Amino acid sequence: MKVTVSQPQAATVTNWDEYPGHLEAVEMVEIRPRVSGYIDSIHFTDGAEVKAGDLLFVIDPRPYEADLEHARAQREQAELHLQLTQDDLHRAESLRGTKAISEEEYDSRRNAAREAEAAVAAVKAAETTARINLDYTQIKAPISGKIGRRLVTPGNLVQLQGNGGASTVLATIVSMDPVYCYFDVAEGAFLKYRGNAGGALGTEVCELGLVNEQGFRHLGRLDFFDNQVNPQTGTIRLRAVLDNATRELVPGMFANVRVSDGPAEHALLIPDVAVGSDQGYKYVFVVDPDGKAQTRSIETGRAHGAQRAVLKGLKPDDRVVINGLMMLRPGAKVDAQTADNARQGKEKARAGS
Repeated sequence: MKVTVSQPQAATVTNWDEYPGHLEAVEMVEIRPRVSGYIDSIHFTDGAEVKAGDLLFVIDPRPYEADLEHARAQREQAELHLQLTQDDLHRAESLRGTKAISEEEYDSRRNAAREAEAAVAAVKAAETTARINLDYTQIKAPISGKIGRRLVTPGNLVQLQGNGGASTVLATIVSMDPVYCYFDVAEGAFLKYRGNAGGALGTEVCELGLVNEQGFRHLGRLDFFDNQVNPQTGTIRLRAVLDNATRELVPGMFANVRVSDGPAEHALLIPDVAVGSDQGYKYVFVVDPDGKAQTRSIETGRAHGAQRAVLKGLKPDDRVVINGLMMLRPGAKVDAQTADNARQGKEKARAGS
């Protein structure tokens, strides 16, 4: 019986724990108006990236401009009244020294001046409020990120809801770089990661792959764990932060994330197809010096691509059968070939035909 054999390969490997996760934005804002009015204009394209401070919506400013002018006029009127009361008070102070004015009249003028000062402060506050409301007619992006579609169009009335209710949502913005990935791990795994990181997460490496990607292309690090373990599931939520300069990662996506189980270690690797299973224990066929196939019980570790780590049971010079296993039985005489020899034989046979 012809079989293909291969010797275990010594390699340095990193063990990974894999989990399902989902992506979330670092920052997310619902754009809402802070004053009521009709939408006058919109200054962004749906789905575009905006920067903090960019103008997004304009609410008709004319009513608020009129309120500001009215507040300014009231302030000027109050300041003139204050000047008059202060002049009266100064005259009363000079007359008070010569007893030409009664104490009652003096107190009346002093109180009138103080009242005028308070009135000036009140109208200044009203003017500040009117100016702020006018500024609120220009709705600007509070954060940088990707804006969604507009939820209102020009000409629509947006207004604040009474009794503390929420106002109309105009659009949403989510930050794009970096992004978070949240996933749940068992309590024991969390303790292991925290121990690897010296008691606090922040340097533990993780990798992420999207559902349509082969492998884990995106590199990140763990930066947060929740403040309690879920007693119903025995898990705790972890968070990874990943750079997203290419914008491949979109908040809301599902992804597969893997976390390093510890430092890299040396291991013997064999093709995973060579490993058999019989009632819970693992074995492989090896070819002895007499050219006979024998079973060898092994202890396997993690898979690394198409390779499987072997923790116990094999030596680097063992010849492990990796092809021709279907009809193989212990003690069978075999014609062992290496993978290279088997490939060359097939090429020669193909060339001869």
